Amino acid sequence: MSEAKKDLKHIAVLAFPFATHAAPLFSLIRRLSTMAPQAKFSFFSTKESNNKIFSNQGRMESIKPYNVNDGLPEDYMISFANPHEPVEYFLKAVPGNFKQAMEVAVQVIGREITCIISDAFFWFGADIARELHVPWVPLWTAGPRPLLLHLETDLVRQKMGGDGVPEDRTMDFLPGFSEIRAADIPKELLCEDANTGIRAMLYKMGKMLPRAAAGVLSSWEKLDPDVVNQLQSRLHNFLEVGPLVLTSPDPVMSDPQYCLEWLDKQKRGSVLYVCFGSMIMLPPHELAELAEALEECDSPFLWSFRGNPEAKLPEGFLERTKEKGKVVSRTPQLKVLQHNATGVFLTHAGWNSISESIVGCVPMICRPFFGDQALNTRTVEAIWEIGVGIEGGTITKDGVTKAIKIILSTEEGEKMRKNVEHLQDLALDAVSNGSSSKNFEALLEVVTK
Repeated sequence: MSEAKKDLKHIAVLAFPFATHAAPLFSLIRRLSTMAPQAKFSFFSTKESNNKIFSNQGRMESIKPYNVNDGLPEDYMISFANPHEPVEYFLKAVPGNFKQAMEVAVQVIGREITCIISDAFFWFGADIARELHVPWVPLWTAGPRPLLLHLETDLVRQKMGGDGVPEDRTMDFLPGFSEIRAADIPKELLCEDANTGIRAMLYKMGKMLPRAAAGVLSSWEKLDPDVVNQLQSRLHNFLEVGPLVLTSPDPVMSDPQYCLEWLDKQKRGSVLYVCFGSMIMLPPHELAELAEALEECDSPFLWSFRGNPEAKLPEGFLERTKEKGKVVSRTPQLKVLQHNATGVFLTHAGWNSISESIVGCVPMICRPFFGDQALNTRTVEAIWEIGVGIEGGTITKDGVTKAIKIILSTEEGEKMRKNVEHLQDLALDAVSNGSSSKNFEALLEVVTK
């Protein structure tokens, strides 16, 4: 390999191909590529994930996708009874599948790898980077609070684990966590039987992250300062560069079902927007309760619905609600949340959705399902006071109706709007030559030095 090519940068990007993990990582890489035009970025993920990410991007000179083995048996059929099974198969294939694809990229591009950027889940990024004598830069795609808990897994298990711990016991042993209860902690974190699969991945991640050349987070420093201070003391070169929806916005945000045009016809702050992310489908009884609540409440609604609504929603629902409701298969979510007609967001409390809701200045009703979503819900409700958790933890007609009324029609709801407006201001300041801008410059230095 020529001396000239040795000096050129080749960054390997290792994406976690499930849920919405790959999208924020790609957004970060797209921005880095514009700031470092001489560098080459090899983006490694499964074929299915890469197809979703790159299908509408057009030709990009500096970012090239490479497919890695997904680990699935031949003729595998996904089981809805165990939606995490493909993840388990995939984790059995790592890191070998990535190493094999990285060797191909080196041959194709003609440059040795000079840096590894990965999803923070990939603890093995630290070992590969050490073997290659290059920096490892993990991106944590969720919020700061769950990250701190994963770094402190042993302490959390010691204080909050075991049988008989009351669900309302609080985490007053960590600064800023006095409102967080045992019930809010991700279940994977408390389980000590963590030898394989997702639990083992998360535990190893918490042990490996302090070895990173820089730890990157899709958040902003003033959002949760107590937690950020602790993360900065535990991680070398901890860099919050978000919210990525502002710093690295998706250039392709189509609206094929004319959601924005429909919102233009609604009153300011009147619309309930409903979306539970790209993976979650409500259980049938909750779906029926939600449909009944939407039909009887006065608020117009926009529902981003997974699956076939004609088959899954109550018979006649779409016809009966067509004057005040719109049910679609996809929305340009950030634009929907930024629209002045949107007044409240019913969400699963995933981090991307929370970030977009803050950017759009919309209070939330949270119905969490798994992972960090319960912790996010508690943070939204008790720490930031910008929304409510659904009463009882599952959707009922009365619970949805009550939550909508609180946010749209009470002084408490007005306070939530003021609180989320404050967090929105902090986000805008961070990306306007503030902390996120400065942190991105520091990240660029690590990746290209």
